[in-house]
Amino acid sequence: MQEVKGIKRFLPEFVYGGVDGSVTTFAVVAGSLGASFSTSIMLILGFANLLADGFSMAVSDYLSVRSASDLSPNKERYAKSPISSAIATYISFIIIGAIPIVSFILAYGSAFFFKNQVVISVILTGVAFILVGAVKGKVIGKHPLRSSIETLAIGSIAALLAFIAGYFLRGIIQ
Repeated sequence: MQEVKGIKRFLPEFVYGGVDGSVTTFAVVAGSLGASFSTSIMLILGFANLLADGFSMAVSDYLSVRSASDLSPNKERYAKSPISSAIATYISFIIIGAIPIVSFILAYGSAFFFKNQVVISVILTGVAFILVGAVKGKVIGKHPLRSSIETLAIGSIAALLAFIAGYFLRGIIQ
């Protein structure tokens, strides 16, 4: 039961970091594919996104939680540490956000991943969205399938927008 309490305590950070990490990293992948960038450039942009955007989200989360704590009339009863919240967001962002680029990394050492890197990335990212949504649904008492579909839809729309942007803007840099 203690484990469920821990999950509930950091659920917002897990969902916030995980969804945003996978959405933004997959958006980099989709935009890079739309722009016909090389895998090397896509990986550079993907890792830059993981580190910089993950840090930005963690700092924003820290400031948000600290502000909420400062506004709380009973500060000593505010349950969440700003540092713990920021760390949970960053870890979730990095781990789940790395999923869209795993197949591209593995493609450097495997012919199978090289031939299927885009398809594998799409599948792994979709699974990540579904799992984050399912965990969220289960913990908050909503139907996990509905929550999974919602999360997958949001991620898919973001990826489509990034691909379209990359596709239409690719002529600018070529």
